[in-house]
Amino acid sequence: CVRSNSNRAAVSHLHRQLYGRLYPVLLVNTDGSTVRLRYREPKRILMLPLDSSTLPEAERKARLRRQFPTKPKAKEEETFKGIDLDTYKQFWKK
Repeated sequence: CVRSNSNRAAVSHLHRQLYGRLYPVLLVNTDGSTVRLRYREPKRILMLPLDSSTLPEAERKARLRRQFPTKPKAKEEETFKGIDLDTYKQFWKK
């Protein structure tokens, strides 16, 4: 006989797929407005994704550049071919 009362949860874990608890969450819309709602996971802020097809072309490219930055270019090494060494003769140790 299985006892189905409030003390059963203290003995083992609850056998349910969804829990009844909802957590207060701040939802941020794409225009910057905010709404407080109750969500099934404990999070502080939820942000809705921005639709890039509605943005102007310049702002869309700027967002893509920020999201995927380019790799830094390799710097050229300095060569001593064009330097006159006699001008620095005074700094050498004798």
